[in-house]
Amino acid sequence: QLQLVESGGGLVQPGGSLRLSCVASGFILDDYVIGWFRQAPGKEREGVACISPGGSKRVYPDSVNGRFSISRNVGAWTVYLEIHNLGPEDDAVYYCAFRFAGREWKQPLSWDGGCNRNAMNYWGKGTPVTVSS
Repeated sequence: QLQLVESGGGLVQPGGSLRLSCVASGFILDDYVIGWFRQAPGKEREGVACISPGGSKRVYPDSVNGRFSISRNVGAWTVYLEIHNLGPEDDAVYYCAFRFAGREWKQPLSWDGGCNRNAMNYWGKGTPVTVSS
């Protein structure tokens, strides 16, 4: 059964750091474009990190200002999102999402294309992050 389960969210003080995890049961990570998205109350879901099949390319939106990092542990079927210097703008529910691409996938990795949220096939239920002192 294909399943994505996020964890690692919680309450964190401004300026702190978090590492979110997404365990991808039943998936072969090298076959998928993998993204992290977030959604704050009253706002649209937005992409914050994306990694290509095989893990050689990563993209981030300018809005995260270099504070986010996506990585994978293929053997553990797990994808991570590290967030540093958290601020109120990071308050949201964070989701991992997978898009089947195959190992020969050669499309550009972009938010308009491969990482677009509407192109994702599988979603986890999310883990909430609250930034507060």
